[in-house]
Amino acid sequence: MKTYYVYIMASKRNGTLYIGVTNDLERRIYEHKNNIIKGFTEKYKVHYLVYYEETSDIKTAIEREKQIKKWNRKWKLELIEKENKEWVDLTTGFPLSRE
Repeated sequence: MKTYYVYIMASKRNGTLYIGVTNDLERRIYEHKNNIIKGFTEKYKVHYLVYYEETSDIKTAIEREKQIKKWNRKWKLELIEKENKEWVDLTTGFPLSRE
């Protein structure tokens, strides 16, 4: 069974956010961190994984991504802080800068 991920990347604590969906979280985060795919995350230096969810259904993942993208910023920050209060980069275990 495949696993799909809805994830949130951040440029820093309370910084610019990016919400995405993928079937290979490790690969996708690597692409973001190394600016392999040109665009938003490269331009705004959005390189830190701060939140993710898993599901076995691609339709559910896409709908959840769309839902979160429509939320206001306060709700997105609350979602992150519910699971990751210290804004730790989930790929390294280090807290993000407040700057």
